[in-house]
Order: sequence, then structure tokens, then C-alpha cells
Amino acid sequence: MTQSRVVSGIEEYRKKTPASFEFSKVSRNVMPGGVTANIKFFEPYPVIMKKGKGAYLTDLDGNEYVDYLLSYGALMTGHGHPKVMEAIRNQMEEEGTLLFGTPHHLEVEMGKKIQQLYPGMERLRYTNSGTEATLLSIRMAYAFTEKYKIAKFEGHYHGGYNQVLLSVNPPLNEAGPAKNPNSIVESKGVEPYNIEHTIILPFNDLEATTEILTKHKDEIAAVILEPVQGGFIPAEQDFMEGLRAVTKKLGILLIFDEVKTGFRLGLGGAQKVYGVTPDITALGKVVGGGFPVGIVGGSKEIMDISAPTAASDVFDNSQSKRSGAKDVLFHSGTYNGHPTILAAGLATIEVLEQEIDNVFETANQLKSGIRELFLQKGINVQTIGMGSIFNFIITEKEKIQSYRDLQESEFGLRKDIDYHLLARGIYNKPLNRYSLATVHGEKEVDRTLNALKKTLNSLF
Repeated sequence: MTQSRVVSGIEEYRKKTPASFEFSKVSRNVMPGGVTANIKFFEPYPVIMKKGKGAYLTDLDGNEYVDYLLSYGALMTGHGHPKVMEAIRNQMEEEGTLLFGTPHHLEVEMGKKIQQLYPGMERLRYTNSGTEATLLSIRMAYAFTEKYKIAKFEGHYHGGYNQVLLSVNPPLNEAGPAKNPNSIVESKGVEPYNIEHTIILPFNDLEATTEILTKHKDEIAAVILEPVQGGFIPAEQDFMEGLRAVTKKLGILLIFDEVKTGFRLGLGGAQKVYGVTPDITALGKVVGGGFPVGIVGGSKEIMDISAPTAASDVFDNSQSKRSGAKDVLFHSGTYNGHPTILAAGLATIEVLEQEIDNVFETANQLKSGIRELFLQKGINVQTIGMGSIFNFIITEKEKIQSYRDLQESEFGLRKDIDYHLLARGIYNKPLNRYSLATVHGEKEVDRTLNALKKTLNSLF
């Protein structure tokens, strides 16, 4: 593979975004690293946006981009969809408040809709993010099984907290055997306790996973996984069915983290696609219509361990002499089930019920176009993913099934291409998956493929 580069992608990017560079210097004096979330940063500095509409973002320099990040997949109807915006305004104007602080009708309306789409969620609770949803899922599993270890898969991400910030992106020289991975801490501030209490499994390897789970069956409360790793490496059908069978046999709960895949693989998520029902499901992102939200649901038997009684309120001092709080899983949050968010979420689902097939068709057109352009240059590429999310991987491997398979791809070339695309008005964080929305169409696909064609022609 011969390249004749004159200007690197990062150099092109710098030339197009001087205002973002200047702003990033100021922002570092306000926030650590200049960002409020580490995931928003990329070298040498992130693009600073000032406007979004439909499929497009506009930055401080006035550059317009086709947006494929879509807030890491959250905006499946794009920026400022009219029906979502109308639902937000109606809720605020008709109900006269942004927050009741009490139960309200939208909690039940959204809940019934979710139960229709995810029948395994017989009871559910709202949270304020996907991270909170997975955290509550794990607490539910601890409380229900009275076991206090979890198992997660190498390469899977479930949020920024201690139990799961292990072996998300481990160095291969530390990761251990492929069939029995080490538990590698991924952040400062993670107690060593979690190395022993978070067991790492090899994704898409049922035999090795079964062996590890069997060995630790009396300690593990639950297995948590992304049915599609990173939003783009799918589980094999046999693996999913086998995992469901072995967890049932061993008395281990199965948690699907569908924060990325919920609605993006179909309205019923990955569990509908695979025909596999987990014990607990965690949702987030798309269901908030652009607002922060999470939902945890599962069987009535599991979820009802959080049902309050008169004697189970940790804040009710009058019950202190006969408190039963320790007998109930305490879950609370002032903003849980926020009415404006649920109004936006219901409107989002209504749009997707009409237009989701169009999103999948557009994604397939883009994937096909990307493969064709690389083929013309004699470069092996795979467009991996399902539904409305995918990634393109430059690799000689025939199939990508796990984190370790992915490490054999050409990250350096892919990153350089991503920076060139940024300079040509195609927005995604370098190396990130592509997410599509109802607002992406033929115009956006053509613009993207033209930018990729120019990039490849400049490189090869």
C-alpha cells in the first residue's frame, strides 16, 4: 500500500479550524483539558460547534459539516427535528413547568411504549443517562442474586464508573490470553478491588466464556454486554443464544447494555434482532431525543425489589425505629422521568416508527459507496455494523469479531483519512463509528462519498 502524501490530514484540519484552536486554548483555563467529557476531546483539539440543524453542524469558523457523530448516536432524528421541537414546546406550554417532582402521566405513556417495543421490560425505571442505567442494572443484579461480582467482555464500554472501567481498550501486551483475558484498569481512581470483582470475558467465544462463567458461577451476579461491541462489531447469533442458555443454567443474570443499539438496530433493539431476551435491559441515547436519559427494565420479579413501601424510605426519619429501607433496593433521582425529556422521546419514537427503514436504506447506500471507493484503490476495507450504525475498518482480516481482531487494522491510515474528511466537511470524531439519522439522504451520501473520493485520490 503506497501513499504519496503532501499534506497530512491533521495539517488540513488545522488550516480549516483556526477559531476552534483559539477557543480551545481559552477553554483549558475553564475545564480540565478544555472539555466536560474526555470522550469529546481529540488531538490536536476538537472542533467547536456553534449551530446544528438537520444533518448538519456549523463550527466557529463557519465551516459546515455533514454530521455522522450525532452526539455519539443520540440524535436519530437529527438536530432540531420539527416534531421533537414541537413536543418540547407543547409540554412546557401546556403543562406549565419543566419539572413536577411528582409522578406524572408521561412516565406511564413512555413506559407503555417501551414495554411494547421491549416485552422483556415488564417493569422499568428512568435514570438520567445510559451510564446511570447500566449502573442501576448492576445494582439490581447484586440485590437480586446476592452475589457481588460481575462479568463483562473485553472491549465493551458500559459507562464511566469503577465496576466497568476495565479492559475497554487494554494494551495487548497486558491483556493476557485471548481466551482468558486479564482485568485491566482503564482509569485513575479505580480501586484495585474491582480487578478481582470484574471478570473479563472473550467476546464471540462461547466455549471460553462458558468455561470462565462456570468456574465463577457462585460469585458472578450478572454478565453485562453490548450486543454489538462499540456499536459496530455484532455478536454472532450462536454466541448470543449460547450465552443466554449458559447464564440461565448457571443462575447468572444477563444484562443487555442497549444504550448504543436501542432503536438503532430497530425499534426493538438488538434483542429483537437476535430473538434473545435478557433479564435486564439498559437503554439511553436515542430514547431521549437529544436530552439526557436512561431506562432500566426487566422482569417484574427482578425490578420489584426496588418497589418502595412505607417503611423503606431512607429519608423518612419517622420510620427510623422500624425502617425496612435495607430490604429494598433504593433508587432515586430528582430528574428521573423528566417530563420534557419524555415528551421529546415519545416524539422521536413516533418519527422513527414512520421513517426507520429509510435510515437503514441510506446507511446501506453509504456503506456500499465506501467499499466501492476503497476497492478502486485496491485497499481492503470492511463496513461493519447493523441497522443505522457502522464503522469502516481498513484491514486484511476476513472477519472482525472481537476487540483483538480490531487491533490488527490500520488505525493510522484510518485516522489520517478522518482528518482529511473533517477538512472537507464530513464530521465524525476520528476513528469513531458512523451513526445515521432520518435527516440523512441522497444529498448527504453523495457529499460524503465525494469527499472520501477526493481524500483517497490525494493519498494514493
